[in-house]
Amino acid sequence: MRKLFVSVAVLALTAGAALAADLPSRKAPPMLPPPPPPPMWTGFYAGLNAGYGFGTNNNTQSVAVGNLPFTGNTWGGSGTGPYGASSTLGAGLALSGVGQTNQYGFIGGGQVGYNYQWGQHFVIGIEADMQGTGIRGSSRTAGVGADSAIAGYNISNSNSYHVLNSSATGSTGVNAGVDWLGTVRGRLGYLFTPTMLVYATGGLTYGGVYANVNNYAVASSSLVDVDPSHSYTMNSFNHTFVGGGDQSSVLVGWNIGGGLEWMFMPNWSLKAEAIYWNMGNMTLPTVAFAAAPEGCGSYCGPSGSPASAIGATRVNYQGVIARAGVNYHFNWFAPAPVVAKY
Repeated sequence: MRKLFVSVAVLALTAGAALAADLPSRKAPPMLPPPPPPPMWTGFYAGLNAGYGFGTNNNTQSVAVGNLPFTGNTWGGSGTGPYGASSTLGAGLALSGVGQTNQYGFIGGGQVGYNYQWGQHFVIGIEADMQGTGIRGSSRTAGVGADSAIAGYNISNSNSYHVLNSSATGSTGVNAGVDWLGTVRGRLGYLFTPTMLVYATGGLTYGGVYANVNNYAVASSSLVDVDPSHSYTMNSFNHTFVGGGDQSSVLVGWNIGGGLEWMFMPNWSLKAEAIYWNMGNMTLPTVAFAAAPEGCGSYCGPSGSPASAIGATRVNYQGVIARAGVNYHFNWFAPAPVVAKY
């Protein structure tokens, strides 16, 4: 009886193993790599910034032509009427020169932009900003000038004539600056880590600029009677020139630069950048007047016409902005994180 029970048990176990071997097997799914992190930089952003502007090559060039409206006379023989006008370049030369109006000052404003993260390492985008600035500069140049011209002649004796000699000293002061500044720039960046972006940037610069010029010069003149038998100074007098000009304008130029941006927490980043900008130059007209002095007799111009020094001053506007800022990233249109499915 015992032998029969053992035999039945062995037979049952053998049959169960054979049946299990014939059943289909079900293996565990393979392990897949974790999905990549979502592109956290894609989307719109806005923020604030502040920094300092450093002027570069803010040269000013001033050029002026001075006119002392004297009317020379003819005398002797039967000649009558004016000989013509005698002018001098002295005052104009004294108001001409080159200055260095370096423009410096704090800046601050805001920016908006859009980024698109391309893969795991590249970010492209566009950014626009607007700054109020305290960028200002001033310069003053000094100059001298002299001239000599025939102011009248003797009809009867061509060797007898009058000479107007003039010498001048003067200075030109320039104040210039940028009231506001804006840029529209493209950005191309590389992610060294998922949260650290280094980028290059460049594009359009535009801004409101101004300049004012102050002219001051003194021209000392003398009339000399030249004759074969003598030469003497007939009279001397001064012209004091005062004037200048001012002008405001909107200029457009270009910029190029680069920076770093760090996503220090979700949706928030800090940035630091340096940008070179160049808006070219502005030319403003200038004029300085001097009333006709006493003591020049009939050699003063018609009705005592004032003297004038007419010119122009060109001011350059360019510099480097170094600034830091903070951005909030809205990520409105950023793609949703990828969820692995099995």
